[in-house]
Amino acid sequence: MSKLTSDIEQNLNLFIEETTKNQLVWGLRNEDGWLACDSTEFENSEVMPFWSSEEDARTHNVEEWADFEVLHIPLDIFVEDWLLTLDEDGVLIGTNWNSQLDGKEMEPSAIAKLYLNAK
Repeated sequence: MSKLTSDIEQNLNLFIEETTKNQLVWGLRNEDGWLACDSTEFENSEVMPFWSSEEDARTHNVEEWADFEVLHIPLDIFVEDWLLTLDEDGVLIGTNWNSQLDGKEMEPSAIAKLYLNAK
């Protein structure tokens, strides 16, 4: 059973808590790369969604995203490598999108600061 709700701030907090605890971040990837889509919050921006649990990532592995695999990234690589690269590329991070694809979209540097504050 998913812990995600319609409260995107609560889902963001859950993302930071669970990924810190489990040391894994979950995303969707196919032969073309990791899932990225147009931002619903910011014009001309791309967002890459990530989840704090395999179960929640798998919820989105349907319909137009059915050809993606659900894969994990070790948290240290995500924070030290991915967030820096995505920040340089201007790609936003989507955290714990719920079943309605609602979720917080943030700059990678802002996510990195949340991890620093969680320590």
